[in-house]
Amino acid sequence: MKTVRLTMAQALLRFLDAQYASFDGVEIKFVKGVGGIFGHGNVVGLGEALAQGGHGLTYFQGHNEQGAAHMAIGYAKQMNRKQIFAVTSSIGPGALNMVTAAGVAMANRLPVLLLPGDVFACRQPDPVLQQIEQWDDYTATANDAFRAVSRYWDRINRPEQLMAACINAMRVLTDPAEAGPVTLALPQDVQGEPYDYPAEFLDKRVHYVERRLPTAGQIERAVALITSRSRPIVICGGGVRYSQAGKELKEFCRAFGVPFGETQAGKGVVPWDDPYNLGGIGVTGGLAANRVAHDADLIIAVGTRLGDFTTCSRSLFRNANAVLSINVSSFDANKMNSVAVVADARESLKALTAALKNTGWKSGYRGEVEKARAEWRKEWDRLYSEDDPHGLSQVRLMGELNESLLPEDAIVVGASGSLPGDLQRIWRTRAQDSYHMEYAFSCMGYEIAAALGAKMAAPDREVFALVGDGSYVMLHSELLTAIQEGIKINVVVFDNAGYQCIDNLQTSQGIVKFGNDLRVRDPRTGRLTGSLIPLDFAKNGESYGARGYSPKTLAEFRDAIKSALAGQVSTVIDAKVTQKSMTHDYESWWRVGTAQVSENPKVVEAAKKISKEVEAARKF
Repeated sequence: MKTVRLTMAQALLRFLDAQYASFDGVEIKFVKGVGGIFGHGNVVGLGEALAQGGHGLTYFQGHNEQGAAHMAIGYAKQMNRKQIFAVTSSIGPGALNMVTAAGVAMANRLPVLLLPGDVFACRQPDPVLQQIEQWDDYTATANDAFRAVSRYWDRINRPEQLMAACINAMRVLTDPAEAGPVTLALPQDVQGEPYDYPAEFLDKRVHYVERRLPTAGQIERAVALITSRSRPIVICGGGVRYSQAGKELKEFCRAFGVPFGETQAGKGVVPWDDPYNLGGIGVTGGLAANRVAHDADLIIAVGTRLGDFTTCSRSLFRNANAVLSINVSSFDANKMNSVAVVADARESLKALTAALKNTGWKSGYRGEVEKARAEWRKEWDRLYSEDDPHGLSQVRLMGELNESLLPEDAIVVGASGSLPGDLQRIWRTRAQDSYHMEYAFSCMGYEIAAALGAKMAAPDREVFALVGDGSYVMLHSELLTAIQEGIKINVVVFDNAGYQCIDNLQTSQGIVKFGNDLRVRDPRTGRLTGSLIPLDFAKNGESYGARGYSPKTLAEFRDAIKSALAGQVSTVIDAKVTQKSMTHDYESWWRVGTAQVSENPKVVEAAKKISKEVEAARKF
């Protein structure tokens, strides 16, 4: 057997460089490159292998390990999971910085390969710098924190263990049902240890991503359920996007007169103006989808996790006593006591459409869908045109971006705060893969790094990170990576002086305003109730090398966006918006754990109301 003598790190890179995936007969190199930050736990092992070359992997320098991983996740999402990045870090704090990003990938079912350095496998020099010692379990290290947020986790304690670990890693990363973060912890001594690796391990390997077909029995049961109902509603989830099943969903809904609502992950696979598209559904959904969902008698969930924001904590579907779930993941397909079709979304919709046509079934809607869309369109237009007399309106600025300023194929990236609610409710998607929202983990700090990843995936399209001031402060380090690489992204900061989304939640439960505005501490009260902190995000962006704009009027905002589009470097547009100028709920409810014992009577009353609504919600 032919062998090649390499260090474990060199073999790892050679292996990754030789991995390809085939989707519907189209072959693509699966690992684009490696991002991260070097430290003593990876620079002389994996770092040496990267520097030595002999591979086709591009290295991108991150400036925060979490941000570097967000960049990789954003890239994978924009590529619809067809290509990924690996991300490396040193041991200890560098590794732990990536745990949050692993949670993002885990919750969103997005593939990313995490390569944190680890302590010495030989243990001889222990405890080394940054090593966390568990005196009741010496096998545990900081990297064990990744176990809860990894689809596959492994530690390579001997160089020959790399082979089985890599095969398992690729199995998970390329599987639509299992896709998520993979963590391979790399002890810093083992990274540099040699082994005679079989040449076949390093050869080109193609992973064929097959579409899982529905069985005849699954389609038969689905048809029986649908034909027993008259007013179903479809929930379009992220699985529709990743399966590239937008055309099939549109054909299904038009053939049988069935409307659909969009989750954050599923938004945009069918354009906003399709006659059966009711827009966002759930807590951050709009009037049309939520009203129709209230009266629906069947939920057809396609490629969705059925999270609490989509189901309004399982209270949205007041009259539906059945759920049909189409999902490539058995775990997701069986939620809410569903009749499960465990299969690819595109192939399932094709088969279901063909079988239903043979029955002659049509939905029983008689103008309700058109009426709901018209009422929502009226409200939509009002939101887009309404000014705030106290300053710039967040919703009005969003309307300007969506309706007149951005190219139709511009990619908008968001993740947290009030902006995802605004975007799901009122952003009108016109182009494929133009809506990029991370809302399964709703991770503050995802936006700017993910915008960089999205731009790397779609270099010919404009990319806009729409970010709140809280998220910008939390993590904007990959703006420097964008400048460093000459990759242009646009950042629009909607600065409402704090965490106003959470302030809304706080005050809605009767709690006094506390701890959510960005204010200085008032020595008289001892609380953060002093003056607002004047932050200049435009100057911060300029300090990195970006162009900064600070519009004070609507006209200045328009000019700033036009300048950003015309420019060749990254921009930061600092828009000071009024605190409550976001959208609000549309006939939805969200279960929260309001204190049931309090000296504040408003909190007690809110808790009683929550308890009544909990009783009315679907139990499983």
